[in-house]
Amino acid sequence: MKVLKFGGTSVGSAENIKTLLRLVGEEKKNNNPVVVLSAMSGVTNLLTDMAEMAERGEDYDAHLKEIEAKHFAVIRALLPAAAQNPVFTRLKIFFNELEDLLQAVTNLRELSLQTKDQILSYGERCSTFMISHIASQNIGGSLYVNGSELIKTDSNFGQAKVDTELTELLINNFYQENKDQVLFVTGFIASNAAGRVTTLGRGGSDYTAAVWGAALNAEEIEIWTDVNGMMTADPRMVKKAFSLPELSYTEAMELSYFGAKVIYPPTMIPAFMKRIPIVIKNTFEPDFAGTYIKSDVKTSNLPIKGISSIDHISIINLTGSGMVGKAGFSGRLFSLLSREQINVVLITQSSSEHSITFVVKPTDASQAISLIKKEFELELDAKKLELPEVENNLAVLAIVGENMKRTPGMSGRLFSALGRNGINVRAIAQGSSEYNISVIISAADLSKAVNAVHDAFFTELKRTLNVFCLGTGNIGKTLFNQLKEQMPFLAANNDLQVKVTGISNTRKMTFNADGLSLENWETELNTDGEQADLAGFVAKMKALNLPNCVFVDNTAAEQPIEFYQGIFESSISVVTCNKKGNSADYAQYKSFKDTARKFGVDFYYETNVGAGLPIIRTLRELMMSGDKVARIEAILSGTISYIFNNFKGDAGFYETVKEAQELGYTEPDPRDDLNGKDFMRKMLILARDAGYPLEASDVKIDNILPDACLNAASVEDFYSELQANAAYFENLKNTAASEGKVLRYIGKLEDGNVEISLQMVDDSHPFYMLSGSDNIISFTTDRYKTRPLVVKGPGAGAEVTAAGVFADIINVGTLNK
Repeated sequence: MKVLKFGGTSVGSAENIKTLLRLVGEEKKNNNPVVVLSAMSGVTNLLTDMAEMAERGEDYDAHLKEIEAKHFAVIRALLPAAAQNPVFTRLKIFFNELEDLLQAVTNLRELSLQTKDQILSYGERCSTFMISHIASQNIGGSLYVNGSELIKTDSNFGQAKVDTELTELLINNFYQENKDQVLFVTGFIASNAAGRVTTLGRGGSDYTAAVWGAALNAEEIEIWTDVNGMMTADPRMVKKAFSLPELSYTEAMELSYFGAKVIYPPTMIPAFMKRIPIVIKNTFEPDFAGTYIKSDVKTSNLPIKGISSIDHISIINLTGSGMVGKAGFSGRLFSLLSREQINVVLITQSSSEHSITFVVKPTDASQAISLIKKEFELELDAKKLELPEVENNLAVLAIVGENMKRTPGMSGRLFSALGRNGINVRAIAQGSSEYNISVIISAADLSKAVNAVHDAFFTELKRTLNVFCLGTGNIGKTLFNQLKEQMPFLAANNDLQVKVTGISNTRKMTFNADGLSLENWETELNTDGEQADLAGFVAKMKALNLPNCVFVDNTAAEQPIEFYQGIFESSISVVTCNKKGNSADYAQYKSFKDTARKFGVDFYYETNVGAGLPIIRTLRELMMSGDKVARIEAILSGTISYIFNNFKGDAGFYETVKEAQELGYTEPDPRDDLNGKDFMRKMLILARDAGYPLEASDVKIDNILPDACLNAASVEDFYSELQANAAYFENLKNTAASEGKVLRYIGKLEDGNVEISLQMVDDSHPFYMLSGSDNIISFTTDRYKTRPLVVKGPGAGAEVTAAGVFADIINVGTLNK
């Protein structure tokens, strides 16, 4: 036979009770089950509130009427009129008794634990009596059982301890007399030797089911709730959490102890002692297999089974030389707390024995401090102990799993995930069994921490990157299109999910922690977005406190760069195509690099030089592998490349520049390209990445244009000056042609010096055959000495630049997985 326990949600409405009865009816075909029931959802809270209101002398009548109405509505819905009266009568007696109790509390202005247990017992008594009678009409052969008459405990009201031997005897005798019926048993409540009602503490109905299951040597104990078994994490916090098919008793107890509310830890002890499987099932998805908790668990390839947490805790730090080498000090401390019923969640002690840190509920913290001050008064007066310190607003995160014992690197993976997301660990504890590693963190970081750790351990799931994009021009729009098209590939081949969580331009900004739609992001931004505010955008990104965040700067503006430092310090990676940050003061460039390294995040800017060409990455990898760069030569302006590649034969310089502008290769004022400043920024970034602390003023630039062209008052005047200086440019072209050479505007880094000049190169030079608007760069190194390493391709355009930004984003998501 089986013991079936149904929680408050499962008995919370007429519709849910119908489902419950269907499940019980199906089980009855095999064997009569024992059915343990909780109070209807919300009723225990109402009873608690009523008891406390009565103690304060407040009116609780509305709550009492609400409880009555809740039960009476179910009776009217599920029982025929002829069968309703006996149930109404009995429930009315229960409610009258409850009202008398509450009135007594009001008169005395006193609420003892014993009285509170009696008040709370009416939740289970009412629901179980009601449902047993409804079951008699639907499935027949049903009996209401007041569990308090059969489960015997001590007199520790509120959390009584079961007298196992006597209880099993009473349950067995009762069951043998009534096994031809389906027994509907009140959960949660028991009684002491004097017959006074006691309760079994939080999760007491689960405990009742386990006690009955153990007493009757049941085949299994089924806990029917409103979730699909025990999950890898709290699904309200982690959207990617999934159900676990099975857990060992130890794993389930560890997860439950650290906050998993599906099952209460003591529940498993009676089942564990007799090796009875516990099954967590979903009343509303009965066909789902659920989670089996048992002893003979199959070997799993999951590194951990789950992540659990307690979201509000306090830690107490006790330090002082009086603890060092003092035998029995810890025993004295924790015996003191135990005597006063203060539960210690976690303990950690320094190897020097100079400090002890332990975790308690926030409601117990002040009492614990008072007890310690009183118990260790002499040590405190003698300065052998410092005054105990309390830290609040903290949380416990625990990873649990038997495989941790056999898998190296578990701690490293945990702390890497936390550190990379800027989550500070206040204390650490690991049991000798190695089934659990627990850390204390800020409560404000808990959601981010659980998601980050879940991503780190369950690698078969898609790792999520939360991307905040600044700029919706050509590059930004193209990037969103590329992301949308590439999502299935990333999921299938890189186990990566990129969520665009925030978008801003100069007019509007919008956010969605679950990810903005890449199908209609423009509509969301323009219709639902708020007024753009760069400081507000960055502040909101930080406030959302999501794991694995990336700030993407797709602008060419100065203002975003002011926020890079603070973004790094918030443990958020930066991807940027904005070269102004890296080409400003060297001190700023170095600060960005150092801060990113310090906070364990990425700073990727491949598109600062050569758009989507792998130039920055190639240089970085050459240096990381120990190669020495002797010389770098480059053409890094697509505009200038196009002009000199087409300034040949009969083409004039004026006509070539004009054509480049008409094709969109130049800025509205071509001098912004031809003055070499943008080229200079790119060479400066390369020099800095090569290890040279140069400033912009250290770069020597030879002008392509005569001064008259550069200093012209307008674009129209500029073109006039180009025509006036046609002979100058023709002479350059003809000289080069006469020597079998071509004109190239080349940047060169050698011996720490950077210069950009117009040169004539012959067919032995790698830049001789350049065409179109391509960029090209050659690296001469110790390993590439006789034949330089050359990277060549399109160095401008929205598609290739967006692709470079895309690649940087993916590197954030995959290189650190």
